[in-house]
Amino acid sequence: MATTVPDTAEVELAIGGMTCASCAARIEKKLNRMDGVTATVNYATEKAKVSYTGDVSVPELIATVEATGYTAREPEPVRAEPAPGTEGAEPADELRPLRERLVTAVVLAVPVIAMAMVPALQFEYWQWLSLTLAAPVVTYAAWPFHKAAFTNARHGAATMDTLISVGTSAAFLWSLWALFFGTAGTPGMTHPFELTIARTDGAGNIYLEAAAGVTAFILAGRYFEARSKRKAGAALKALLELGAKDVTVLGPDGSERTIPTGELAVGDRFLVRPGEKIATDGTVVEGTSAVDASMLTGESVPVEVGVGDPVTGATLNAGGRLVVEATRVGADTQLARMAKLVEDAQNGKAAAQRLADRISGVFVPVVIALALATLGFWIGNGAGLTAAFTAAVAVLIIACPCALGLATPTALMVGTGRGAQLGILIKGPEVLESTRKVDTIVLDKTGTVTTGRMTLLAVHTAEGTDETDVLRLAGALEHASEHPIAQAVAAGAADRTGTLPVPEDFANVPGLGVQGIVEGHAVLVGREKLLAEWAMDLPVDLARAKAEAEAAGRTAIAVAWDGEARAVLEVADAVKETSAEAIGRLRALGLTPILLTGDNRAVAEAVAAEVGVAPEHVIAEVMPEDKVDVVKRLQNEGRSVAMVGDGVNDAAALAQADLGLAMGTGTDAAIEAGDLTLVRGDLRAAADAIRLARKTLGTIKSNLFWAFAYNIAALPLAAAGLLNPMIAGAAMAFSSVFVVGNSLRLRGFKAAS
Repeated sequence: MATTVPDTAEVELAIGGMTCASCAARIEKKLNRMDGVTATVNYATEKAKVSYTGDVSVPELIATVEATGYTAREPEPVRAEPAPGTEGAEPADELRPLRERLVTAVVLAVPVIAMAMVPALQFEYWQWLSLTLAAPVVTYAAWPFHKAAFTNARHGAATMDTLISVGTSAAFLWSLWALFFGTAGTPGMTHPFELTIARTDGAGNIYLEAAAGVTAFILAGRYFEARSKRKAGAALKALLELGAKDVTVLGPDGSERTIPTGELAVGDRFLVRPGEKIATDGTVVEGTSAVDASMLTGESVPVEVGVGDPVTGATLNAGGRLVVEATRVGADTQLARMAKLVEDAQNGKAAAQRLADRISGVFVPVVIALALATLGFWIGNGAGLTAAFTAAVAVLIIACPCALGLATPTALMVGTGRGAQLGILIKGPEVLESTRKVDTIVLDKTGTVTTGRMTLLAVHTAEGTDETDVLRLAGALEHASEHPIAQAVAAGAADRTGTLPVPEDFANVPGLGVQGIVEGHAVLVGREKLLAEWAMDLPVDLARAKAEAEAAGRTAIAVAWDGEARAVLEVADAVKETSAEAIGRLRALGLTPILLTGDNRAVAEAVAAEVGVAPEHVIAEVMPEDKVDVVKRLQNEGRSVAMVGDGVNDAAALAQADLGLAMGTGTDAAIEAGDLTLVRGDLRAAADAIRLARKTLGTIKSNLFWAFAYNIAALPLAAAGLLNPMIAGAAMAFSSVFVVGNSLRLRGFKAAS
């Protein structure tokens, strides 16, 4: 009996109410317990990426999150233009409530801390002023911690907020007891500030500075963490905002009307004036211009486009007037797909982060147990209730592993965002692990190392023949032919001599070339055999040039007029100007470059020699379907293989490789199969991509190291009574800010190209 596999759907939920990494771990755990559900919750992006079968509905997923004590909703799409009716409205300040609580905490906590630290400021009733100032801090300013701790307690859970709430509340309540029932409220009471914990009976000790100071420090850490998270995600928003807001659409009668870009449909023709952004992906149907794609690809040189050429939305028309027919709109455009790739990458988790998440999930209960054990140990050793209590509070506060939860997401957000700005799209965090291991890089020749189109490379003329005459006459005749080699000759001739003359007569000679009359001359352009049919032979110097060109794998074309052989033209798929430099950079990264092509060995070795690939690392005459076998064979030899390609025939090999780098100028199939997409067609971007990915991975690892090291080092100090709770709070807040700040350094990554 056949079994049917239920269809799997995906949804991305915006999660509200998370305050730390263990919150994310709890939500993820609850969602994954549902049948048919696989979820990943990212604390930094505040999103859950959920795959679920048809038996589960989105409302059920949202209900599960809400039952865990948090909010969930399907996020609205990020818009490049404001929503209707919101023009001119001030953007909502999401940080305002947190900032107000922080300002309150700092203004009131500073004098409390000052009086506790400086005995000279401890006037007769200073302790009562401290209570008056600290009370709003511990109640109003710290309310988000208490609320989260209460919500979690209702669901039988404990998070970092539990540690903060219990710690600050305990310090405040102890101080109230000491003031009203102990000796701390006595007029003229003083006590010195100490970095470590004093061992006394506690009746005369207050810890208002710890309660207020810890709250202020942790709020400051949360505020700067939130600001940094917004900065880290700004690259994605900036990417989406690159697009044009409005577009001038042409009607069938040539009339013009301006509409929002979001209303464009495939097949619409729209006008792009000089200096305007191209509204969406399309094909030029009228006009010529230079298009500046630097904001999208990082390539500084404008690209010349004409009728029939594709153009990309969000690029800038730097030259003439263009009429473009839309071929992709909305989510199908290259800009939207870039943004989706970046967002998907930011929502993933590297292997190292999955370990950190598991640790965060069990860390809080362990810390609470450790705090209770610390309390019991100190009391049992006769150190006094105050010292025991204060050590336990310090353990609770110092332990908050927020830095663990931020270590990977912030680095990944900044790294992928910076990559998008440079035209490098990283599909996911697991890709970063691959870049560290690769030692061999396989380069598809056509379209990757070379331009992928035939180009006129050289002109050899007979003695007494002017090169300009050769190009004008041959170019004019070839311009009338549709053959790719003929078009390469015509384009090269036009570039070097300007406008070409129009042939007075033209005929195509199948399999041999073309012939015709140009400016009164009887011209032949084609194979040497075409000249032989007219009883013409190549002179010795031209015959030698032809032989050398063919030995290098190039196509040699003979040119003759008025009964005499005049020149030999060399045409080939030209090597990109930057390929040799790019291969040098890849080698400097410790990679062995291998050239892979379906062309004959002579062509392949000629290209390899030009770009600096050793002959023994050339694999030629490979059928498209065999490329994946080449990658497998290299892997079986123990190599970790990266593959760079751009065609449909490269897709399987890109998927097979340990790291697939797809040229963004290539086919959709190749881009979908690749792990990294290089938006610009410059091979140097491959070296930049690997450098950026390795640097991002290095940042993640350094973040995790310091986050782990901090907690491992600090907990014993706190348990041993060597940290005042206020100092512990400041150190805990600093660890989160340090991790985020370290990640933000990736914003300064510069492409070598």
